[in-house]
Amino acid sequence: MKITILTLFPKMFSGPFDYSIVKKAREKQLVEINFVDIRDFGLGKHKIVDDKPYGGGQGMILRVDVLKKAIDLVVDKKLRKNEQKIVLLSPSGRTYTQKTAGDFSKLKHLILICGHYEGVDERIKKFINLEISIGNYVLTGGEIPAMVIVDSVVRLLKGVLKAGVVENESFSQNSSALEYPQYTRPEAFENIKVPTILTSGNHQKIAEWNKNESFKRSKKATPQKPKPRE
Repeated sequence: MKITILTLFPKMFSGPFDYSIVKKAREKQLVEINFVDIRDFGLGKHKIVDDKPYGGGQGMILRVDVLKKAIDLVVDKKLRKNEQKIVLLSPSGRTYTQKTAGDFSKLKHLILICGHYEGVDERIKKFINLEISIGNYVLTGGEIPAMVIVDSVVRLLKGVLKAGVVENESFSQNSSALEYPQYTRPEAFENIKVPTILTSGNHQKIAEWNKNESFKRSKKATPQKPKPRE
């Protein structure tokens, strides 16, 4: 798989992808991650990439003509539409989920555009496939969301993790629930003991306990919908 990230700050990625699972995936050549500096496509001597919004308003807006040139450079014209996606990271996008991560992991090429400043010229939507948000809050730019997406996608690629690991994780295809609580040594710590059932050796009872605890944890973490007024 190939992942291309369009960003104004490529140096921000020098740390997160140089460790742990993503690093191992790159070393095994299971994923290729490339960074393209949007400013390389900026206008004039000063490589301008943004401008004031029409109609007034605060901040600066990323120019559609600059971004389009960057997109045109990285798009692989040999790939079919279902093999390549162009994704803008934006607060107004669809909320990112584990299912979306799974869909992205099946692509041959994923292009992530990191928004910045006060936003991106609305016309960019004509040249992308999807807008994604990682949550209902505002960040300085799309670089951190891009890191989140890359990490969640890469670990789903075949050969990155041991067989069976991904299938049983929280939000996996086999389970929409959170994982059950887990413990390790010491058995007792500051008067807090590991649940007796886990040291009983009764695997059937342990499996039942895990299932029940997973359900309770998931229910607690799920926001309750407000009741309609009568």
